[in-house]
Amino acid sequence: MSSSTPLRRSGRSGRSGGPGRLGPLPWIGPAVLLILLVVVWPVYEMVRTSFLRISVSGFVRASAGLDKYRKLFDESALPSVLVSTVVWTVVVVGLTMLVSLALAQLFNQRFPGRRVTRWALIAPWAASVLMTAIGFKWMLDRTAGVLNTLMADLGLIDGPRDWLGDPSTAWPWMMFVAVFVSLPFTTYTLLAGLQTVPGEVYEAARVDGAGTAQTYWRITLPLLRPAFLVGVVINLINVFNSFPVIWGMTRGGPDSDTATTTVFMYQLKSADIGESAAMSVVNFALVLVMVVLFLKVSRWNKEES
Repeated sequence: MSSSTPLRRSGRSGRSGGPGRLGPLPWIGPAVLLILLVVVWPVYEMVRTSFLRISVSGFVRASAGLDKYRKLFDESALPSVLVSTVVWTVVVVGLTMLVSLALAQLFNQRFPGRRVTRWALIAPWAASVLMTAIGFKWMLDRTAGVLNTLMADLGLIDGPRDWLGDPSTAWPWMMFVAVFVSLPFTTYTLLAGLQTVPGEVYEAARVDGAGTAQTYWRITLPLLRPAFLVGVVINLINVFNSFPVIWGMTRGGPDSDTATTTVFMYQLKSADIGESAAMSVVNFALVLVMVVLFLKVSRWNKEES
């Protein structure tokens, strides 16, 4: 007569111990902590500072209430700075997307030297933005700049010009540099989007008799929409908050004639830290509104019918 004895488990059933009880927290915890330290805490301090009266040496004197915001909106230069910021953002982002779209389309084709040209495009991205801005500033220098020397030798100008001293010429040059340093990221983002388009789609379009222009407008651009939106949103944030290009080339001068809100914020810092913090809060709010409006208008989360 044989009997079988059931095996007993040594552990307790229905209870999991150790790190498993924490779920995904050990994995997302460091990222959440980093966001709190790098994003949330500085934003909190920025908002808090905008309601304080702080000396130039950094000592808190008293609460300022809304006085710093009233002082900011009474600044005579603020309206022109806001207009300049809008024009700067629209022009730089628009030109960046158009040129990057053309470059991405070019680099998506096979041609001799394609690998070398792709590598060359990374150069503006690899270099420091501030270093690039200072390099162009030296090139445009009134007395020792190579541009004035070259144009004078060619007889294009009678004498040296102060390209960065006049806002009418400083803005186009700063926009050129901003587009120049924004091209690598945007071009590679669009290029990655182009390379995800299946070749069978183009084959089907050719079979249906679609021309090159029809294929591009009805197939390539709609399928490129997610990558295009990513490029626009990232560029909107970067260009709106752009500081190194403008500060490195003109420091926002003369006065605040070539300043955007970010540069104007830094100019205010030397006179009133609280007012500068108030400008930071306004700038932060403008970025959020701008991105949300763009995403809403572009219907980024809606599938194409």
